[in-house]
Order: sequence, then structure tokens, then C-alpha cells
Amino acid sequence: MRNFIFYLTLFCCLFLLRQAGAQNSPAPLKLINFVLTPSAEDWTYPVNKTATVDVTVLKNDVPLKDATITYEFGPEMLQAEKKGTLTLKKGQGNINMGTSKEPGFRQLVVKTEYQGKTYSSQVKVGFSPEKIAPTVVLPGDFMAFWEAAKAEAAKVPMDAKLTYLPEHSTTTVDVYLVNLQNYKKGQRLYGYLSKPKAPGKYPVLFSPPGAGVKATSPSTSLADQGFISLSIEIHGITPMLDSDTYKNISNAFGDYWFNKLDDRDNYYYKSVYLGCVRSIDYLCSLPEFDGKNMVVTGGSQGGALAIVTAALDKRVKALASFYPALSDITGYLHGRAGGWPHMLSPRYAATTNTPAKLRTISYYDVVNFAKHVTVPGFYSWGYNDNTCPPTSVYAAVNSVKAPKTLAITPITGHWRFEETNQESINWLKQQLVK
Repeated sequence: MRNFIFYLTLFCCLFLLRQAGAQNSPAPLKLINFVLTPSAEDWTYPVNKTATVDVTVLKNDVPLKDATITYEFGPEMLQAEKKGTLTLKKGQGNINMGTSKEPGFRQLVVKTEYQGKTYSSQVKVGFSPEKIAPTVVLPGDFMAFWEAAKAEAAKVPMDAKLTYLPEHSTTTVDVYLVNLQNYKKGQRLYGYLSKPKAPGKYPVLFSPPGAGVKATSPSTSLADQGFISLSIEIHGITPMLDSDTYKNISNAFGDYWFNKLDDRDNYYYKSVYLGCVRSIDYLCSLPEFDGKNMVVTGGSQGGALAIVTAALDKRVKALASFYPALSDITGYLHGRAGGWPHMLSPRYAATTNTPAKLRTISYYDVVNFAKHVTVPGFYSWGYNDNTCPPTSVYAAVNSVKAPKTLAITPITGHWRFEETNQESINWLKQQLVK
């Protein structure tokens, strides 16, 4: 019976790995693969409970005899506590990862060499993660600061400009380039608007972007599912430039998340957060808006902005956030992983760990917006994410007091299954008021 369960688990893991590769990477299945199977089915343990992981090295989906692996484990994203070497006589073995006395995550990284090439994999397991508390400080005037910023930005005329894009439109959906004035006069915000062609009133969906400065294309899928959707570019640049031009712009921008980090009133993300509110202004102004249903969804930086938008704008009635970035950034100062962009990790802390920058972070960290969310939310993430570590995501989602629907897929990293994505859309539809 034990062997049956093992091989059933092995088959399921290989299927998930193939699905993940098919959806998120053009690379074929690797010659050498790892299957890492935690002893807990949901990869989650109580604090002080020991976690063990079965390790299988496969070649052509068959355990590779006498494979030698190196391994290391410890708190996620931090220096390993233990390193070792293990020979798998039948291609299979077991590693004891130890435990955690505090709610959080531990990470196991394994490697092996075959014919001169190194192959690696990882697994993270959680310890009472539902009890992870945030580390970032909530300023006493947090909402007062943002209400004042919103009031000032509201004085700026929207000056909306709309350009029809026939090359992106379909027989059922009209697509437009949107150009709005945002935050202050002369600063522009661009995005793609997709509207169903059929006359009628529709719910609206706002989709803020993931991180980076890059070219994007409009999507008509949400409009085909009955939403008027708006996806935006947050840097004040038209999203229709070619990839090479965007690459040059990105190099010029650099790491924008550090821009004026020591200045709460002029930090880079201030215009981004207020641009999300301006996007809601625009969507609510559309004559096709049904006047009731405003929802927002995004992943990574977009997942963060979904939470921020819902907290800042009460016209938002529901949100779906995948692996939100910018969450509990100060975690690194408390001996655990912090959120993307890891600006207080050992790599950057020497220059970013200052009173002025920590003050600014407290006004922009998603955890403090999560505390002010009052509408239902759908939240999804995986344990194997090194971009937005699960410790930081739990810190944010645990701070939400409004109704929550959680879709946790431990095996995923910084990506999601299409099934989970559609689950979020179906959930958003269920929140709509008739």
C-alpha cells in the first residue's frame, strides 16, 4: 500500500510539473528531474513538528540509481542552516528538514550533476503559516495620508483620450488605447480598454500590471466573459512601443522601486497607487458601466495593486489577488523573508535600512493596505515562490479582516495554473450584484 501511495504521488507530481512547464516555459521536460514530496500532504505542519521530504531523481521518468545529490535547507530565502550530500541507491531517499519554533517557512534546495550538467530543484514547507503576523509598522496617520493624496490628485482633470485599435479588436470585442492624465498635470497614464461589442450595461474589471517596464498586448478574454476590462501601464509610457525600445527604456529606468524611497511624499509608487484610483475614475465614467460592479484583479505587483486599489477606493466591490508583491518588506529585519522587491534583504540593507526609508516603506507596504480592505477577496499563491515568498504573502493576507477565499497551490512558484486563474474569474462573477 505504501508503494502504491508513493507512485501515485510521484505520478501526480510529474503531471503537475509537465503542466507547469507547458504553461510557463518554452523549455521541454528536462532529462533529469527531481520529485520532492513533503511528508505532509498540504506541505504544512504545526510549529515544532518535524518535516521530512522524500527525494526522487528521475531520468526518463525512471528513478536514477546511485544518484548523488547535494542539499541545503533552512529558513526560506536566508542562509542555509545545514548542507550535506546523499547518495540515492535506488534513485530515492529522504531528508529531514527539521522544524520551526515560529510560524513561517523552511526551504530545501537539492542539486545533482549528470554528464557535466547541474540540475536543481527546491521545495518549501510551512509551519502554522496562518499565524504569521506582519512585521511592518502601521503609521498612525496612514489613511489620513492617503485620503489627502487622493483629494489632491482628484483636482487634476482626467483629460481622457481614446484611440480605437482595429488590429486588436475582434468580432465580439472593441479594443482601445486609453490615455489619461494622472496625479498631476502633464503626467499621463496609458492602458488598454476592451469592451464587448454588444450593446448593454456591463461590470467593469481593472487589471493592474506585474512589475517591470515592458511592452504589453491587450487581452480580449475578460471582455468575452462579460466584463469591460482595463489593463494599464504604470510608468506613463504607451504600451504599444516595440520590445527593443522598451528594453532601452527599462535600462534607463533602472530599479524604479528605489526611486525617492527616502521621501514619503514623492516616492515612485505614489503616482502608481494614485494611478490605480484614476483608473477606477475612468471606468466608472463609462456609459456602458452598470453602475454597481467594479472588481480588480492582478498578480505579483498587480496582486499588490489589486489590494491597494480595494483599500483606497470603496467603489471596488471585490478583488482577486495572486501572490501580491510589496508585502511585509521589513521581514528581513526580523530574521525572515520579506516581500518583493527584497529591498531590505542582505543585498540592499546597508543602503536601504535607514529611518527615512523605513518610514516611507510603512506608507506603501501592502500589509498596511490589506488591513483596510473591507470587501470580499480571492487570494492565491504557492509555496515555491522565491519572487514573492509565501511568508510575505501570508503576512499580508492574514492581515485582511474582510471575507477571504483562499486558493493555495503549494507546488506553484511565481506563476499560477490556468484552472486557478479561471477559478478566480468565476469567483469574481459570483460577487456581481444583479
